[in-house]
Amino acid sequence: EKYLNPLLAGEVRSCFSMTEPEVAGSDPTLIQTSAVEDGDDWVINGHKWFTSGARGAAFAIVIARTDPDAEIPQARNSAFIVDCDSEGFELVRDVETMAGSHNHCEIRYNDVRVPKANLLGERGGGHKLGQVRLGPARLAHCMRWLGEIEQALEMLIERAKSRYAHGSLLSEKQSIQWMMSDSAMELYASKLMVLHAAYKIENGMEFKQEVSMAKHHVANTLWRVCDRAVQVHGALGYSTDSPLSGMLQQARWARLADGADEVHQMRIAEILMRTYEETGSIGGAVGGLPL
Repeated sequence: EKYLNPLLAGEVRSCFSMTEPEVAGSDPTLIQTSAVEDGDDWVINGHKWFTSGARGAAFAIVIARTDPDAEIPQARNSAFIVDCDSEGFELVRDVETMAGSHNHCEIRYNDVRVPKANLLGERGGGHKLGQVRLGPARLAHCMRWLGEIEQALEMLIERAKSRYAHGSLLSEKQSIQWMMSDSAMELYASKLMVLHAAYKIENGMEFKQEVSMAKHHVANTLWRVCDRAVQVHGALGYSTDSPLSGMLQQARWARLADGADEVHQMRIAEILMRTYEETGSIGGAVGGLPL
């Protein structure tokens, strides 16, 4: 009631504080921020960055190490609700990216005390909580990216149909037509992947493989289509007179956020091999479709 109801009512915002500058963000088992029991409190010390939305947030969900000797690495971390006005909560700066400032904040936790009731979920369940969040969140990214892909492709077509060079419109040149068709096929596949992954989540089915595939494919489709649109627009596309240069900058982070391309590829291969070993077929690891 204290935290969720105001959030649902739109009265406050939260932020998610997991990534650290000193360790690889794609491996949360390496998190160094610690939470130590002290009487009726937990005392949190650590260094985070890319805590998106921290400036203006009422509270942070902080992933911190509570059980460094846990046999299972994923059980070393727990999640805590930390009020952003807590003593010792130091918002250092908004980390600027190649696309500017977007409230991706660096934060230091200096002996921040939170009551034991602020442990979110079970002790040692921080990794699991993060994965529950990140699965559907990856699809939310993909849905926004689909809109950007469509916009970039429409701009590419409009430019090609109105620009004349070397004896014909750009749209009449085969190399430009191939950019269009490749983009259209990749967009179509992207939409189907997102729809199917969302269907599996909605129906309580296992979805990790499909979400990883969708996240990787859509992020890379966004990058390729925006890049093609810039190419067709030439100098205009590279300039800030067109939104495409900003779209391309934004597209680059898509291949890093919520799991780098290579991490998703590793997980896809692991599930593919495990499924084959257990069932003698790859069917369950490529969508489980009846085709």
